Amino acid sequence: QVQLVESGGGLVQAGGSLRLSCVASGIIFSGNAMRWYRQAPGKQRELVATITRGGSTNYADSVKGRFTISRDNAKNTVYLQMNSLKPEDTAVYYCKADLYINWGQGTQVTVSS
Repeated sequence: QVQLVESGGGLVQAGGSLRLSCVASGIIFSGNAMRWYRQAPGKQRELVATITRGGSTNYADSVKGRFTISRDNAKNTVYLQMNSLKPEDTAVYYCKADLYINWGQGTQVTVSS
């Protein structure tokens, strides 16, 4: 059974930092690229960051230079370090494994101005 469990969200002031985690089970974690998405109220879900099986990373222009995606294959975990947060980063953040259709429940990030 595939399960993705995100955590680490919360309320933070603009300029602050958060570190999100996503623990995956039921998948061959090391065999998947992993992605972080976010969905703000009234908006479509958007891709934020990707890390390939080999560790290469890619970011949406809106977060480049502020967010860092990383992975620990031994722990089946992908992380998203978010620095210099802005109110427009407020959203529910989700992780996803490339080869699976499953989504986790997400973790809420709220950035106050």
